[in-house]
Amino acid sequence: MNLKDIEAPVAHHLEEFNHFFKSQMLSEVALLNLIIKYLTKKKGKQVRPLLVFLSAQLCGKVSNRTHIGAAMVELLHTATLIHDDVVDLSTERRGMRSINAEWNNKIAVLIGDYLLARGLLSALDTKEFEILQCTSKSVRRMSEGELLQIEKSKRTNTDEKIYYKIISFKTASLLSTCCEVGAISATSDTSMHEALSNFGENLGMAFQIRDDIFDYQDNGKIIGKPVGNDLKEKKITLPLIYALATAPKHLSKEIHKKVKEKKINQKEIKTIIEFVNHYGGIAYSEQKAKEFSEKAVDYIIPLKDSPAKTSLIKFAEFVIERDS
Repeated sequence: MNLKDIEAPVAHHLEEFNHFFKSQMLSEVALLNLIIKYLTKKKGKQVRPLLVFLSAQLCGKVSNRTHIGAAMVELLHTATLIHDDVVDLSTERRGMRSINAEWNNKIAVLIGDYLLARGLLSALDTKEFEILQCTSKSVRRMSEGELLQIEKSKRTNTDEKIYYKIISFKTASLLSTCCEVGAISATSDTSMHEALSNFGENLGMAFQIRDDIFDYQDNGKIIGKPVGNDLKEKKITLPLIYALATAPKHLSKEIHKKVKEKKINQKEIKTIIEFVNHYGGIAYSEQKAKEFSEKAVDYIIPLKDSPAKTSLIKFAEFVIERDS
């Protein structure tokens, strides 16, 4: 299973969207256009626009409103990634130097602000207030999730309940918005809006858990961050949370002490990864990701069968089976 198969029902819409999206970012400032060109040089998986278009097609038809909604979400997502790289002092993003590394932090923050403003204006200019409200809620939740994670990483006391809250805010909120925006662009039926929003929320939970598992696995592929990166940033994710709760207390205490240290070296990261694997952190996390994926599908099963619905179901399976 791959994304090419999943995107088949809306492939031509995605192709059109690429041109539309680039046009939304253009400016009269030469430096800005240079950075935008750099940003769009490497085409990503287009996960978020794909969800917007598939959700729209499931609920009705793809329209200009769908393109506006997809652009808003993608502009928002790109802005948050740029800001995240500044906050995390990251120098690389998907195999390329990050904006803050290629230019500097000040320029990166301003570029992120510009993209966020462009997204908001694209909705205001077309009077898409419902879509604007939906995406604005997502921005709020994502900010709250980031701050909650920072707070908990300082104390290194994240438990499973708090972890779910963090990833619900940080990741699931945006995927939920993608699906809801797609539905809003295609129908006025609020029950469909809710169904797609819930589908996206649970899909996002599964997506992030799978992403967090990568931190404890080295499959030799570029996945956007090196193995052990979360540990270096004191991010306590589900594989480690479960292993700490399952292992003998004296071992958990020892590992927890390593995580709390100001700097973790590669040898300590290797020890922690072995600990997580030995005490079932990976297997447990994979099971939880599967449960969220299945819950996501439950929300759209009652909707009318269509190629778009089939693709969304396949997407939910792809999220937990992907290896990058």
